[in-house]
Amino acid sequence: MPFRPAIVTALLLAAITVLPLRAVDAAELVMVERPGCHWCQLWHEEIGTSYDKTEEARRAPLRRVRISDLPPDIDFATTPVYTPTFVLVEDGAELGRIEGYPGEHFFWPMLTQLLDAHPEATGRGDS
Repeated sequence: MPFRPAIVTALLLAAITVLPLRAVDAAELVMVERPGCHWCQLWHEEIGTSYDKTEEARRAPLRRVRISDLPPDIDFATTPVYTPTFVLVEDGAELGRIEGYPGEHFFWPMLTQLLDAHPEATGRGDS
């Protein structure tokens, strides 16, 4: 089959317009956890199963990291001690955090408050 640049270009254009793109400098919610953490497991059961389907996930997609292996690309304001700790990060810099998991009824408002405090990084939920 001969190489057809027009077809390749059309496929790439279709992929770019169909696939959701995330800006390089967009915020992310980094969940710092440890194996065997009861509160981490509870968060996964109550929140984690649906987090990526929420408006909050659109504003700050979740990235999970182990407390024993903190990524070098994040400049934490202070080293996380408790698990889970949820750190809002943009361009590798910490913007704010939620330490611990207070249960689903308190987590959502706390997360919304954290996201709303940084609209330049997370948007306001508008398209």
